[in-house]
Amino acid sequence: MNGPEYRVPSVELAGVTRTYLEGTAEEVHALRGIDLTIGSGEFVSVEGPSGCGKTTLLNLLGLLDAPTAGEIRWDGRSVGALTDRARARLRLEGVGFIFQRFYLLPTLTARENVELPMRALRVPRADRVERARELLREVGLTERERSYPHQLSGGEEQRVAVARALANRPGLLLADEPTGELDSGNTRAILDLLVRVREARKATLILVSHNPEVAARAGRHLTMRDGAVARDLREA
Repeated sequence: MNGPEYRVPSVELAGVTRTYLEGTAEEVHALRGIDLTIGSGEFVSVEGPSGCGKTTLLNLLGLLDAPTAGEIRWDGRSVGALTDRARARLRLEGVGFIFQRFYLLPTLTARENVELPMRALRVPRADRVERARELLREVGLTERERSYPHQLSGGEEQRVAVARALANRPGLLLADEPTGELDSGNTRAILDLLVRVREARKATLILVSHNPEVAARAGRHLTMRDGAVARDLREA
């Protein structure tokens, strides 16, 4: 299965804020006026204390959420002007998410979970199975393709989640603590895989991690504080 090849976007946030209502009255300012441009093919690490807005930033970049104010642009085009259906299609075709909490479906096997994004694109079954097996092999889970999530360790679940995120060959990879449940050996293996995929496809990789070894592989480092970007450093 060669699969479709989606473009690798540049992503821009202009004056983006995200405010939530906590309970019935109190406003929580998750993001405060973010101005940020991430170029096509960049590898960016995002660091900062819990509650500083890292996950909210990823959700906005990947079109899982919409800003309270401000604008998000892909390749200069405002995604706010798209219909809900068009945004959902763009997200499915162009974005791969690796969630901190995995979000595997408990009634599906490891292989079937990896197939899910391809099913949404109506990829033929034989091609889905081939691609899912290829990805499970890359994350070291060939022998676990028929296992259900409750039969997997936390680290194995995370590796299935990584494989699922890569299923549709996305141009934008968003990873929220992708190695948080892994030991040091598997951390390096998953990081090597993400870097290899990024380099092969020239994909954009944005990765939230508290692990210095993971962050050190990035070419650009964002540090967030209180819903804002406090520091933005590029490797020389």
